[in-house]
Amino acid sequence: MFKKILIANRGEIALRIIRSCKDLGIKTIAVYSDIDRSSPHVQFADEAYPLGGTTSAETYLDGNKIIRIAKDHGAEAVHPGYGFLAENAAFARDAQNAGLVFIGPSPESIELMGSKTAARSLMEKHGVPTIPGSKKALQSEEEALAEAQRIGYPVLLKASAGGGGKGMRLVENPGELPSALQSASREAQSAFGDSSIYIEKYLEQPRHIEFQILADSHGNVVYLGERECSIQRRHQKIIEEAPSVVLDSELRKKMGRAAIQAAKACNYLNAGTIEFMLDKHRNFYFLEMNTRLQVEHPVTELVTGLDLVQEQIRIACGEAISLSSVGERFWGHAVECRIYAEDVENNFTPSPGKITYLKPADGPGIREDSGVMQGNEISLYYDPMISKLIAWGKDREQAVRRMIRALKEYQLSGIKTNIPFLIRILQHPAFISGELSTTFIDEHRSELFKQPVTSPEAIGLMALLKHINRQRRISYRSDKNHKTPTSQWKMLGRMKHSR
Repeated sequence: MFKKILIANRGEIALRIIRSCKDLGIKTIAVYSDIDRSSPHVQFADEAYPLGGTTSAETYLDGNKIIRIAKDHGAEAVHPGYGFLAENAAFARDAQNAGLVFIGPSPESIELMGSKTAARSLMEKHGVPTIPGSKKALQSEEEALAEAQRIGYPVLLKASAGGGGKGMRLVENPGELPSALQSASREAQSAFGDSSIYIEKYLEQPRHIEFQILADSHGNVVYLGERECSIQRRHQKIIEEAPSVVLDSELRKKMGRAAIQAAKACNYLNAGTIEFMLDKHRNFYFLEMNTRLQVEHPVTELVTGLDLVQEQIRIACGEAISLSSVGERFWGHAVECRIYAEDVENNFTPSPGKITYLKPADGPGIREDSGVMQGNEISLYYDPMISKLIAWGKDREQAVRRMIRALKEYQLSGIKTNIPFLIRILQHPAFISGELSTTFIDEHRSELFKQPVTSPEAIGLMALLKHINRQRRISYRSDKNHKTPTSQWKMLGRMKHSR
């Protein structure tokens, strides 16, 4: 077992890894930007060292700085968390060349799965179902039009080098395609430094189902069940749960075997996620592989009883997986909500600022993974996620009820959050009945984005204030005409007694 690990990340995932390391008796090194100097992950690590700077590029994306700190202070391994350098093959290779263990897959697997078109081709070769689309990046507008005509509209344009909705465009007809291709290429270049775009068939009302896998250096690969991640805004997940209400035992086994097949196809090592799209006819298709720990991994932990970070560390130490496939062994149901500092009504725009008051939810079945404390700043430099709130219940109904209760108990001041929006989703009849899809928010926009119903008392008060303002204007006009103005307070008294 390692004696010391450097965590090359920040926020809640850095703190999450630190806790698992402490449970294993492993010392931890944190790194931090100038903005994160007082963050919890810095305080709770055994050692913490500055990266110097504020932007991602000069801090958490500077692999050379991170490797130098790891070597200078005796770390044996580096855990990248997710985001930043987690899927950077060059960083993984540099860490290994420096004599460090990269807690994740090989650089070769990262490179192979990092290209969406290469991954699609590999999956097709190994018999894993894929969504109809181009087998390589598009070379011209003419080629894009021909491919779209071949697979049929509507189609999706997607960035070859990344995900998260960046470089993604829905195209309904040939007339929309040229401009959509140009804007998608520009966005992909800006987000990933690669303008390559591919095209695939757009599935109507699909569900996003992903399988957690573990693979060790002894040739063992297991899947740990699935997560339903269909509730998304701007192609990014905000509510996840395990297991999925739509999968029966037969379909789960079929998708689980495909996930194992996908992992073996790229000689995968460590924890990873195979993402599928499931159409309304229960056909599933490979979407992509995330070669890292997922944000939503806690729901899998709560229904399997595993610590996935510890499993990652053990695999990186060369240990064999000590469990058979647990794809059918679940304990209850878990739901996760991502709490963001954002203005929901303004197209989910980030809402940075200082957290002036914070009292997280608690109680039976509630877990919170957070990387902030009261007094911390939510910065525009990084992702605006404040925390992940996870609820467990003996069944889905109890888990959802606990989540709603926890969200209503969650107290946070100083910035706007998406908490009221999350509650509206969880209380929506379609969510309660399990009628989910990646277009859920758009389909129910009128109910989810409507303003809160105003109470009768508030309506009465607004009417009263409107009346007062009208009387003020009458009084002002009377005063100008040398008449005695009516006292507003006397007027209020008369209105009160007249009722």
